[in-house]
Amino acid sequence: MRALEVVRPGPLALVQDLGRPGYAHLGVPPSGALDVPALRLANRLVGNDEDAAGVECLFGGLELRATTSCTIAVTGPAVEVEVDGRAVGSHAPVWLAAGQALAIGAPATGLRCYLAVSGGIAIDAELGSRSRDVLSGIGPAPLKTGDVLPLGTPSPLGGADVVLPTVAPASLVVPIDPGPRAHWFEDLAAGLAKTWRVTAESNRVGLRLDGPALTREGEHAGRELPSEGLLTGAVQVPPNGLPVVFLADHPTTGGYPVAAVVRRASLPALAQARPGTLLRFHSSTRVWNR
Repeated sequence: MRALEVVRPGPLALVQDLGRPGYAHLGVPPSGALDVPALRLANRLVGNDEDAAGVECLFGGLELRATTSCTIAVTGPAVEVEVDGRAVGSHAPVWLAAGQALAIGAPATGLRCYLAVSGGIAIDAELGSRSRDVLSGIGPAPLKTGDVLPLGTPSPLGGADVVLPTVAPASLVVPIDPGPRAHWFEDLAAGLAKTWRVTAESNRVGLRLDGPALTREGEHAGRELPSEGLLTGAVQVPPNGLPVVFLADHPTTGGYPVAAVVRRASLPALAQARPGTLLRFHSSTRVWNR
């Protein structure tokens, strides 16, 4: 059997592919890798299709043992990768012999690393995806010591060679567009353009921010809102005025006003934003109050 055995899972290691979009009408979020380009790249390095399932590991610490020869690659932020205690580096394909152990360290910047292995992780899919959804509990449970991850059949074509890692910055400028409830807030564009700090309460459901609270317009102060549909990247503002940016495991509906929406191209950067990262929102449009 081609497989990887979990020796040590680290803080949180989840099987993820590109998710299960199209089920919002059933209350199921899209889920999938938060840093989609990183998972796609890891799969290309080992010769997989880009949507093959890999492992998303939070702040490293993952150790696996191969039961068969295979090729692996680790992407995301630059991180130390070792095979049987020998440094091999990230962002390059690495061959493992049967019995060899792979260990991923903690990245110096960023938050989430992605491990791909030739053939992909071939666990059973749920609703067309092998991704773990931490909000609903759909998909395989977080990895734990002793788990065995079956692998699919590797491609005979091989993968890419070496790519350069990205560096997760200590501060971000995030492009946004007005949300459906932008007019509920006083001088919203200026408020969102102030400096926010990512908090430790952030997770795959949403990025929670701390900073100068946003204020509702008088007629909307204290107003209740029926649940509305939510998109990945929606910037929802609860009564405390502190925004939450919804990520891949977000609920499909919500009852707080959505003030803005993060453009999809910026979502991978948010996936790598550690607690303490500084963030400002920026919009190129002046259509904020209607």
